[in-house]
Amino acid sequence: MTVKNAFYAQSGGVTAVINASACGVIETARQHSDKIGTVYAGQNGIIGALLENLIDTSKVSDADVAALRHTPSGAFGSCRYKMKSLEKNKREYDRLIEVFKAHNIGYFFYNGGGDSADTCLKVSQLADSMGFPIQAIHVPKTVDNDLPVTDNCPGFGSVAKYIAVSTREASYDVASMCATSTKIFVLEVMGRHAGWIAAAGGLATDANNDIPVVILFPEIEFNQEKFLATVDAKVKQYGYCSIVVSEGCHYPDGTFLAEQGTRDSFGHAQLGGAAPVVANMIKDALGYKFHWAVADYLQRAARHLSSKSDVEQAYALGKAAVELALEGKNSVMPAVIRDSNNPYTWHIGSGELKDIANVEKMMPLEYISEDGYGITDACREYLLPLIEGEDYPPYENGMPKYVTLKHVLLDKKLPAFEL
Repeated sequence: MTVKNAFYAQSGGVTAVINASACGVIETARQHSDKIGTVYAGQNGIIGALLENLIDTSKVSDADVAALRHTPSGAFGSCRYKMKSLEKNKREYDRLIEVFKAHNIGYFFYNGGGDSADTCLKVSQLADSMGFPIQAIHVPKTVDNDLPVTDNCPGFGSVAKYIAVSTREASYDVASMCATSTKIFVLEVMGRHAGWIAAAGGLATDANNDIPVVILFPEIEFNQEKFLATVDAKVKQYGYCSIVVSEGCHYPDGTFLAEQGTRDSFGHAQLGGAAPVVANMIKDALGYKFHWAVADYLQRAARHLSSKSDVEQAYALGKAAVELALEGKNSVMPAVIRDSNNPYTWHIGSGELKDIANVEKMMPLEYISEDGYGITDACREYLLPLIEGEDYPPYENGMPKYVTLKHVLLDKKLPAFEL
């Protein structure tokens, strides 16, 4: 086999464990130096390839690569940049080919969510449409947990753990104050179309923790009258109520509670602000004093609370991506296949990108309680293994010790390129 270099990039919103996948890719590639030369990382995702800003990971020590496993966010920089079809923007694909040729790149590992799977699929098609051999492997990552084929997505288990723990702890706080003060706590979580993260709030309550939690899912149309009646009943029974609202919660006409009237680079509605909308709605109708919070970046950056299963799977999928490439595979994604719930066992399989790109996996309705505001036992059985175990980072002076990589860029060989 001719030795070719590899290109690795991180895309979209980062997670507490995306760097664990990067660690899996780089460490595994180093173990096969007879087949894979150097792994070049794109500085700020696919933009790094287009601008020829390639980070030479051979300059990163083994110790620092290993430290990526317990470091949150994107060590090489990420981006939200959606490449159009080959027909609509051949210029960018021509540029990718030029960069890949200039640096002898024959492997493309793209670490991201649904939009990244789409980009990876398009790059995989270059071999046929433009006559350049490159193996494109998608490495799954998304806190939204909405990729098909795989049982779950790296990043989700840790976010679910953070939201479940935060909902329980905040509820204990509100319960202690509700007699004379706050009776409502609203936590806004990520999840545009799929309510997986919001569902994790349901784990706050169990046989030993009878906590009144109301969940607002994107899958369930928001009914204001029914919602307010449910909250009022909880407060009358318990003295307080905690609400977990997905940013994607929407009215029957499709309008998001949190819609700002703007769009992001992918054309998605810019969301944010569902928590204060819900909190003020309760205040105006029922008069209850409230506090609200938006989990925002905190939920996806909380490496100190990552689940052990999430970290292990993130690394395993990065490792498997390289192994699939060495097997000659193209246009595929390694995936987590669940074998059993209790004990929780799993193995790595794979899926075709044509079956993954631009497909969203929603929460099954059987995971949502009949009243639309909670989770079922089936959902609990699915979620619990994903938040299982602790994998604490090392600590120094009371703070987690993370690694910050120095980006050593390759010398450019090509003319400048404008996005």
